[in-house]
Amino acid sequence: MNASLRRLWRQFVLALCCLAAAGAAHAQSGYTQTRYPIVLVHGLFGFDSLLGVDYFYGVPDALRQGGAKVYVAQVSAANSTEVRGEQLLAQVKTILALTGASKVNLIGHSHGGPTIRYVAGVAPQLVASATSVAGVNRGSRVADIVRGVAPAGSVSEAVANAAASALVGMINLLSGGTGLPQMPTAALDSLTTAGAAQFNQRFPQGLPSGCGSGPELVNGVRYYSWTGTRTGTNLLDPTDAFLVTLGWVFGEANDGLVSACSSRLGTHLGDYRQNHLDEVNQMVGLRDWFSADPVALYRQHANRLQKAGL
Repeated sequence: MNASLRRLWRQFVLALCCLAAAGAAHAQSGYTQTRYPIVLVHGLFGFDSLLGVDYFYGVPDALRQGGAKVYVAQVSAANSTEVRGEQLLAQVKTILALTGASKVNLIGHSHGGPTIRYVAGVAPQLVASATSVAGVNRGSRVADIVRGVAPAGSVSEAVANAAASALVGMINLLSGGTGLPQMPTAALDSLTTAGAAQFNQRFPQGLPSGCGSGPELVNGVRYYSWTGTRTGTNLLDPTDAFLVTLGWVFGEANDGLVSACSSRLGTHLGDYRQNHLDEVNQMVGLRDWFSADPVALYRQHANRLQKAGL
């Protein structure tokens, strides 16, 4: 190895050591220690933990290591935004009673986005911030297509509902959520463009007029969002082919299930080289290696909330 290569190698090793030291310092210095507890909320067909694997893979532990109090909500895997929202509201009240905190920071992925917006809309006094990660805030083209081929009352709807119910039953069995009511058709209706528009008439807080940022502070609640804008990101991830196929129906930037424009809420923090599962660090961390680390994005956001006094 010549002198220039040795020098480059030493610089590379030094950079890695500095990054590791910085990460350790963040963990020890309360980098993610927010004033209010953080509550993570899953999306459609989601769970808190399935066979020991977190829906937000690696995120809760990373936030806790930096000093945050983190709770992972478990709401219906498939139901309307309003039903899921009421379930989340009850859990928020329990968390506040347990911790003595007066508010929480809500972070919701996918259908979790509208779910946290419901709580922030009906009980803003309990919410310090609401952050939507690829939230279906204006509906999804995928849901529109499914509803189009399976209209209400049709045989195809009954077949689709039975298949979705079977999937939800398996998820609940493996995650411990069997006591929660499930209604896949209600979830589908909430996620269509029309269903989202009806919801937005009741809960417009934080929504932009176009595809930019919306109001950040509404009724004492700070609103934020970020999303992914890629579909295929890792050849080793078996779910990428599914998301790539779904992504073709949008005709605009999307993550395979939600368009970039639909995801906008409050201050938009960025679009990343991630698909819909990468945004929560699934499948077990497989992602585009040139994209932002999804776990790091949650840690950075917790630090952002900390600096805002939240």
